[in-house]
Amino acid sequence: MNGSDRVIQFVQQANWQTLPSEVQHQSRRCLLDALGALIAGLQAPIAQIMAGLAVTGFGGDDATLLIDGRRVSAIGAAMANGFAANALDLDDGHRLVKGHPGACLLPVLLAATEVQPAVSGREFLTALIVGYEVAIRAGLIRLALYAPMHSSGSWAGIGAAAAAGKLLGLDDHRLRHALGIAEHHAPVTPVMKAVDSPCMAKDGVGWGAMTGMAAVLMAQQGFTGIEPLFSETPEPDWIESVGKQFQLLRLYFKPYACCRWTQPAIAGALTLKRQYGLDANDILSIRVRTFGEAARLSREHPLDTDSAQYNLAYPIAAALIDGELGPRQALPPRIFDPAILRLADRVEAEVVDDYVRAFPAKTLADVEVRLRDGRVLEARGQQAVWDWPDSSPSDADLERKFQALVGPILGERTSELVELIWRFDEATDAARLIQLSRQLSGPSR
Repeated sequence: MNGSDRVIQFVQQANWQTLPSEVQHQSRRCLLDALGALIAGLQAPIAQIMAGLAVTGFGGDDATLLIDGRRVSAIGAAMANGFAANALDLDDGHRLVKGHPGACLLPVLLAATEVQPAVSGREFLTALIVGYEVAIRAGLIRLALYAPMHSSGSWAGIGAAAAAGKLLGLDDHRLRHALGIAEHHAPVTPVMKAVDSPCMAKDGVGWGAMTGMAAVLMAQQGFTGIEPLFSETPEPDWIESVGKQFQLLRLYFKPYACCRWTQPAIAGALTLKRQYGLDANDILSIRVRTFGEAARLSREHPLDTDSAQYNLAYPIAAALIDGELGPRQALPPRIFDPAILRLADRVEAEVVDDYVRAFPAKTLADVEVRLRDGRVLEARGQQAVWDWPDSSPSDADLERKFQALVGPILGERTSELVELIWRFDEATDAARLIQLSRQLSGPSR
């Protein structure tokens, strides 16, 4: 049995009843968090552009564009909802693959749920778990074998194909081809170029979702693909551990709407703000000592939502002034606020060798704030908030995040969604998730 055989066996045999209880519970947490990021992301320009493209270029009546309810093809819905899920950089991630699986998985599963009628909540959650486990292992292998570093869509789309393939009941033969198709057609996304030139290309999540959904539909029709990359793993335990060691238990979650690499510094800056009651007008300079990838993030004034997120200086300044960094701080007009930009101009960056060596297992930063009265305040060895294993969020933390993100958009239905997700394994029809995440005026299924 080679690596691909082992992964396919895991996908096909995964069963809700036999999954560990902590894995079952984590899947509900992941669903809550990913859906919140998707719905909030629909406010971003990138989501609006891609929804329009899905309607004009990927027409059909198979699946739903959240929130507006327009119907398009399953591939179009996966693509557009995928771009929305990553639009505000609020989605979950895994430290060792340096990227975001959940934002790519959820849109594909939502579309597959509409293609395959009467999917239960348990079936949906089981497929979601499968997707995380396959995606993260695909990411480990891809990052080990290929340079430069590829972003999330290049490997998470393979996990999305596994998840949708399970939900749509592909046999072993077609599932193998679906995984190979997804790998072969995955977006080649050099993530550090998007760091150097922030843009809507971002983390490749939308294209990865589109590829994952298309791969399954193609395999259903007899399209053939390459042998999946799992047979090439340089580390046998990555594959041998599938179904035994669950990587979704090692996810991090994001409290702030920006690149994760900035978030250790945000944590340090907000710690100093709470301790000393910092006022922006009193700050002479802010020095961030961190790992190379974080220091490489732009410190220029943001021109749009995406350059506000792939930024080191702006998020720190916005968090210090507003005490938070959510969708409002990542969207116009707040990204052009003169007070925030003046403070951002005082942010400097320095690379620390110890923190370079610790990355990607840990993301660390020191924050030094110099005040006009001569004091120097420091927060050393800061890690991002809600990072595994040191500060994973509670269920209440994730629920508050969801309410804050979704409440302004869906109103009273937000609480109904929360209740549905926490008991989703009892749901007889997973499509209820889509119905509650749609405008009341949207077309019915």
